[in-house]
Amino acid sequence: MQTNVDLMVEPEFNARIAAMKPSATLAMTAKAAQAKAAGRPVIGLSAGEPDFDTPAPIREAAKKAIVDGFTRYTNNKGTPELRAAIQDKLARENGVYVSPDDIICSNGAKQSVAMAISVLCRAGDEVIIPAPYWVSYPEMVRFAGGVPVAVSTTVESGYRLTPQQLEAAITPKTRVLVLCSPSNPTGGTYTPGQMEGLAAVLRRNPHVYVISDEIYEHIRYGVPHVSIGSLRGMADNSVTVNGFSKAFAMTGWRLGYLAAAPGIAKAVGKLQSQLTSAPSSISQKAGEAALAMPHALIDEMVRAFQERRDFMLGELGKMEGLRCPRPDGAFYLFPAVSAYFGRTSPQGTRIDSAEDLCFYLLEEFDLALVPGHAFGDPDGLRISYAASMANLAEATKRMTAAFAALS
Repeated sequence: MQTNVDLMVEPEFNARIAAMKPSATLAMTAKAAQAKAAGRPVIGLSAGEPDFDTPAPIREAAKKAIVDGFTRYTNNKGTPELRAAIQDKLARENGVYVSPDDIICSNGAKQSVAMAISVLCRAGDEVIIPAPYWVSYPEMVRFAGGVPVAVSTTVESGYRLTPQQLEAAITPKTRVLVLCSPSNPTGGTYTPGQMEGLAAVLRRNPHVYVISDEIYEHIRYGVPHVSIGSLRGMADNSVTVNGFSKAFAMTGWRLGYLAAAPGIAKAVGKLQSQLTSAPSSISQKAGEAALAMPHALIDEMVRAFQERRDFMLGELGKMEGLRCPRPDGAFYLFPAVSAYFGRTSPQGTRIDSAEDLCFYLLEEFDLALVPGHAFGDPDGLRISYAASMANLAEATKRMTAAFAALS
């Protein structure tokens, strides 16, 4: 006798959802958490999340907002007060000049990037994405109906896209360049001269827009930050994306924003009105406080990240076969590990890829990293050093032992 269970048929989903790959960073973080829950002493260096608490001025502003009853819907674009504070920040720190009406506050910079891609990218349009790239960019493009075009960068260039590479990748179908500086997953930044070189190419190709993901802007080590939208002739074709998660240790608050020319901002606002509406009213009050608080609170976190970066680079430099550029921003390292491909573990596991290497590290040494194929570079892996020095010291001991055990 057939039951209702026997008759159940798997539902069909939107083909773009079926084609979408799950986030590898979230998947590895989940695997590490599962192993930890089982009692294993796993060290996770896979998540891109600061290990600091949200600074006190931000927390206090959120508490006050709740006490004051600031708990209702806000303007779809965000509160006028927050957008005015963002307008001032962009003008003062970035040389990007927009009206508050052309700023859209969202549920994180991730949403801002996705909405910008969805608005700009038409069916069949090509979107240039320098690789290694953040795992979500290509999936966002595919979901919007576009075609991601990965352009591979090298260890020798510090994983930076060159003007020559950009020029060669642009076709009549190119619609968008997605740029991330400082970069996730490499930590690489563009100098003013390098950014101007890219802008010069884009000025010759006015049919190409640029989405500039600047979420790691404040996490830099002695180098300037350049917003491409501030450069000559780039304002109308640039979408500047930023947020509060990384520099302000506000990952769970889900607050980001974008700034763009009026037509683009209007289209993004329309899209947001049908998807999520404005972000949390409480988070927006916290965001105001974040932009108003002393920058010294951010500087303190950045100094800690720099100390960790220097420690990790020193330890990786002792490991045979690894090649890793010295990043000037974010809190990631992206070493090339292909020297270990073709080797075998003591348990007989053959390492043919960075994915094999990451599973070996997790299963045999309780260390969680993310393989490079997810970032468009199969020869590398991403290490997040947003962790305590004690955990980083233990992690590098495990990496050293794991690599030495391969034959």
